[in-house]
Amino acid sequence: MELQVVLPDESPTMPVRTLVDLARTAEDLGYTTAWLPDHVLPPGEYGSAFGGVYEPLVTIGHLAAVTERLRFGTSVLVVPLRDPFVLAKQVATLHQLSGGRVVLGVGVGWNVPEFDAVGADHPHRGAVTDDALALLEHLFSGGAAPYRARRFSYEEGVFAPVPDGRVPIMVGGNSNAALRRAARYGDVWQGIPADPGAFAERVRALAELAGERDVQPALRIGWGGSTPVEQVADDVVAYREAGAAQLAVHFGEHEGTAERMTALVNAMADR
Repeated sequence: MELQVVLPDESPTMPVRTLVDLARTAEDLGYTTAWLPDHVLPPGEYGSAFGGVYEPLVTIGHLAAVTERLRFGTSVLVVPLRDPFVLAKQVATLHQLSGGRVVLGVGVGWNVPEFDAVGADHPHRGAVTDDALALLEHLFSGGAAPYRARRFSYEEGVFAPVPDGRVPIMVGGNSNAALRRAARYGDVWQGIPADPGAFAERVRALAELAGERDVQPALRIGWGGSTPVEQVADDVVAYREAGAAQLAVHFGEHEGTAERMTALVNAMADR
């Protein structure tokens, strides 16, 4: 099972250098992927409810340039808040510049005021996301015109850079719709389950929906240091036994994150 980290990006007062230092620390410790959250114009202050002070795709471009092996992804980028053509261009560019170390983690979003603030379609956000993913799949495969679809169509146009190899798609969310979306478009499904038993049930449902497609089951948990690290390590093992191929940990406030990342790796050493 891959151990991954969700980088803290919830505090406007956090020095930007912190993200660089934490990414390099994660790489040195053996974490395989670092995830960044996304909110464009939330109705409240950035903090525990709203992450994404630094725009994730721009930040990934910077962090990929100062690391060598660590993959980077969005957990999750709110697709209906974005122009899908621009998103495709950004992600394809990041894929090329990083040497294929980018994972596009997608979600439908949830906050109505944020959708209203940017003029996005909250009631149809699931369908918008599906249509955007279909467009990205087309563009990433070469993007020949014309392309005619329910929402996003074009009669002429050239897309470049065409990614060298597949851009992995992670679909986040616990709903049945998220599982269906992951089964159709995703390489990874990332949930936030209540316990290993609930996660195992979702893993089975995902496998049935995906059929012959290989979609890796993953999850995201949080640990800010309030519980013993050995207990967290026990939970990680339990999720691994429940079928998790990847497990991402958000380590709480940026102060102390490096120490907690180290402690968990050490606790997992003999497990």
